[in-house]
Amino acid sequence: AKVEYEELPFITDVAETDLRTGKMVTPPLKLERGDAASAIASAPRRLSGQMRVGGQDHFYLEGQIALAVPGEDQDVTVYSSTQHPSEVQHMVAHVLGVPSHAVTVEIRRMGGGFGGKETQGNQFAAIAAVAAKKLGRAVKIRPDRDDDMTATGKRHDFLIDYEVGFDDEGRILGADFHYAARCGFSSDLSGPVTDRALFHCDNAYFYPAVKATSAPLYTNTVSNTAFRGFGGPQGMVGAERIIDEVAFALGKDPLDIRKLNFYGNGGRDVTPYHQTVEDNILERIVGELEASSDYERRRREIAAFNANSPIVKRGIALTPVKFGISFTATFYNQAGALVHVYTDGSVHLNHGGTEMGQGLFVKVAQVVAEEFQIDIEQVKITATTTGKVPNTSATAASSGTDLNGMAAQNAARQIKDRMIDFAAEKYGVPKEQVVFLPNRVRIGNQEIAFADLVKQAYMARVQLSAAGFYKTPKIHWDRDKGQGHPFYYFAYGASCSEVSIDTLTGEYVVERTDILHETGRSLNRAIDLGQIEGGFIQGMGWLTTEELVWDEKGRLRTHAPSTYKIPLASDRPKIFNVTLADWPENVEPTVHKSKAVGEPPFMLAMSVLHALSDAVASVADHRVCPRLDAPATPERVLMAVARVRREAGV
Repeated sequence: AKVEYEELPFITDVAETDLRTGKMVTPPLKLERGDAASAIASAPRRLSGQMRVGGQDHFYLEGQIALAVPGEDQDVTVYSSTQHPSEVQHMVAHVLGVPSHAVTVEIRRMGGGFGGKETQGNQFAAIAAVAAKKLGRAVKIRPDRDDDMTATGKRHDFLIDYEVGFDDEGRILGADFHYAARCGFSSDLSGPVTDRALFHCDNAYFYPAVKATSAPLYTNTVSNTAFRGFGGPQGMVGAERIIDEVAFALGKDPLDIRKLNFYGNGGRDVTPYHQTVEDNILERIVGELEASSDYERRRREIAAFNANSPIVKRGIALTPVKFGISFTATFYNQAGALVHVYTDGSVHLNHGGTEMGQGLFVKVAQVVAEEFQIDIEQVKITATTTGKVPNTSATAASSGTDLNGMAAQNAARQIKDRMIDFAAEKYGVPKEQVVFLPNRVRIGNQEIAFADLVKQAYMARVQLSAAGFYKTPKIHWDRDKGQGHPFYYFAYGASCSEVSIDTLTGEYVVERTDILHETGRSLNRAIDLGQIEGGFIQGMGWLTTEELVWDEKGRLRTHAPSTYKIPLASDRPKIFNVTLADWPENVEPTVHKSKAVGEPPFMLAMSVLHALSDAVASVADHRVCPRLDAPATPERVLMAVARVRREAGV
């Protein structure tokens, strides 16, 4: 191909635009409760500032890939590494000009996704399908790592402007946030991502008066997309920055300011989007971690260490997490499942969720096995396909188990109820006397094997297949008003991290991290612990080492493992204590009272950023707020040390 092009001015950084009126890829959002401007103006103290929060590459182990196989008539089957098979189906059908029923999308598992395969896989599937139909043969597309990183969207990076009014004790009286995001050349998911950033501008804190606005800004870069937390982490980082600002302004421990501003009772329980927080366990979660991590003693020891260590400085921080669970687009909060029970007692399970290493398939299989009281080995989990469960939502927003587990439970209970009705009639006993026990069923005063009852039910022409369905109750959202109940519940956690920095080089080490995180009544503790540990490390990478750099030509220069630094095993905390809070249960009737665990742990890593900030501040006896941007690379830490010393006159 011969290409002629003209070089035109371009924008890669939102700082080059007007953050309030620049070109936007989707309409902005405003959340408002009370009169923030008046509250700030009349507050005894007030301050303002700006924070830069960097983006992040998904760096999934398996890159984007799609295989399209043409069939008879208009049919095409696409094997796609995607978190959203139904969207790939829709996109491929649209590109080919055929009905959705002519396109089947199948995905057995992904080698990681993290949101990078919610929409970004569409282009590869569509191109493969067009080529397959044109050539009449199977076509596979798999970009190499460099092309993948260059061509696909990332986590949105933000410039956050904030203003806060507070009293002499540190109580926040009013807050005003403006979140400007680099979105790229098209909307992709930038609208809901920037919306969710605003939803989490409070994190764990009650603002008596608050205003938060978003600016999803157009840039001449690849369109950014979903990434674990979906804007929530960026929103929370803004909340934690104003806590730090207030603490430094008053010369107090940031943890004391955090606890003073927690959501509570007596009217201090309404979010900026007017949802009441009904399941608040912040004080207990943070209190237990504060005790178990020995925070107070260690803070005193760190102060003594820093007083006698001119070069290496230590810092410590304890940060909370309150994360809303549900898709903010209400219609996505639905799921389907298909369950077959075969005559030998084995069970076939299919649902609309996708497996990307997070353990979703195992959890949903556990739910079905629990309903029938059979061994999990008896449950066969089949590949996700649009041919079995249609119109599914993306496996995202930490809702995979909540939605698909409930849909599978619904299908299993339909079959179970039919079996109970059959057994009660056949054996002449009340339904209450038909009880499912491990691999057997008690019917009156006798017991038979589960498989035997299944076979009997089949012979009596009882339907042993069911399509289950679930939709999340209670949620609603009016975007125009900025009000509603967008989240079914909140997930909570807290982390305490200790770091040491070299003030001559900016290099640092995470010495210790203690985490206490709640998952409701955990469906699988091993999986949940793995998610918490992995989420924390990935979040730590986002806030410390993973830096995206564009050059003067607008080219991404960090497009390979050689130039883009994800955390290594050697970067993990030297001491890493992770504990599940075993006392809370979900107040809502989720599947077995469990809670989501995919995204919430990611934000636990904020404790590392604020521990680094604490260490930097120690060079001037905590008299100057370091205002450390993310990612807090060694270069940024070193520059922050110099800036703090300069401002303090040290």
